[in-house]
Amino acid sequence: MRHQKAGRKFGRNPAQRTALLRQLAISMILHERITTTEAKAKTLRPVVEKLITMARDDSPHHRKLVMSRIDHPLAAAKLFDVIAPRYEAAPGGYTRISKLGPRHGDAAPMALIELVE
Repeated sequence: MRHQKAGRKFGRNPAQRTALLRQLAISMILHERITTTEAKAKTLRPVVEKLITMARDDSPHHRKLVMSRIDHPLAAAKLFDVIAPRYEAAPGGYTRISKLGPRHGDAAPMALIELVE
């Protein structure tokens, strides 16, 4: 029985799942919108929103925390300098997930996840 086993596995081991979410978060920060499967978009949303919330307080401590999670200097710089100031007054809800049609190859449900303006 899978009681209290929350979260999606994506058919990967824990290190691969962490790497997948890290790279999706980096792409999301750099491009501000990405197209992926619905399950990956729903799993990515809290990761990106927590990073934006941390970046709203621009301090050396928070910069180190963000770098420990994404380890991409360009993405971290954009997060702190461009994205976080945009959401200073917002209490949350920085992303939007829009469902798209099924993917042609395997009919996986696709979604567009983007930052809300």
